[in-house]
Amino acid sequence: MSGHIVALSGGVGGAKLAHGLSLALPPEELSIIVNTGDDFTHLGLHIAPDLDSVMYALAGLSDPIRGWGRRDETWTFMGALEGLGGETWFQLGDGDLAMHVERSWRLAQGAGLSEVTAQLCRALGIAARVLPMSDDPVRTRVLTAQGWLDFQEYFVHQRCIPAVREFRFAGAETARAQPEALAALERPDLRAIIICPSNPFVSVEPILAVPGLRAAIRDSRAPVVAVTPIIGGAAVKGPAAKMMTELGFDVSAAAVARRYAGLIDGFIIDQADVFPEPLPGITFFSAAALMNSDEDRLRLARAVLQAADSLGAKPA
Repeated sequence: MSGHIVALSGGVGGAKLAHGLSLALPPEELSIIVNTGDDFTHLGLHIAPDLDSVMYALAGLSDPIRGWGRRDETWTFMGALEGLGGETWFQLGDGDLAMHVERSWRLAQGAGLSEVTAQLCRALGIAARVLPMSDDPVRTRVLTAQGWLDFQEYFVHQRCIPAVREFRFAGAETARAQPEALAALERPDLRAIIICPSNPFVSVEPILAVPGLRAAIRDSRAPVVAVTPIIGGAAVKGPAAKMMTELGFDVSAAAVARRYAGLIDGFIIDQADVFPEPLPGITFFSAAALMNSDEDRLRLARAVLQAADSLGAKPA
């Protein structure tokens, strides 16, 4: 079945499925809208962790052991920075540093984040469209017992230790949706919208907070299918399970599906998990959701596409 696919991605899990979709589809049939709520300025550089995770995955450059950053990385810069007494809590490998320097230099010359991302994709040989959710700054902030923290302060510097009470997406209310992202969601040949197995609170909901994007997804006639980031009552990677517990949610795929209620039509749980109780408007599907290899990523991508195709277009 042909038609355009739009994927929403953030974090390592999102990047893995985005890669799987790129293996399953011709590049002209795939657009990936990426969370930029994690972006921040560090050492004078614009760091875009989720954009880089997607680009590294699509270019075959991801580190398979750490799960983030580039494979075969070296760390001369960080060693030299430590010797100078600089801040080393956010690790920047030498190859990774080149991405941040190039992005920051081009942004300083007046280019927008979308333009810079497209240039980086061309340089890395990536044919699918990788689209920031907005060219305007949106920054995820976390309310903890210590007060409000910037996301990377909470996530990396404090290693997700403080208990979470609330999230805010500073700047989202005035941010403009990236035009190509909005246009992709409104295409007449849109086959499906896929919400990748990303943390719903800090990877997907910042995208949905940008004016116009949630409405475009909700109002689309194309089926919307989300993939669980929770398998066997635990997060595959990252703090999603810890966040769910601290916010009063069950740590389960069903709880994630309920979080997306009213937005999605289908939800993929892992084949090892028991089917949840029915939820109005949501059809559950089962697939091997753990992605340890490129073959796993492709297999899951095909399962997600098959689920979306079985749902079909919604009535006008």
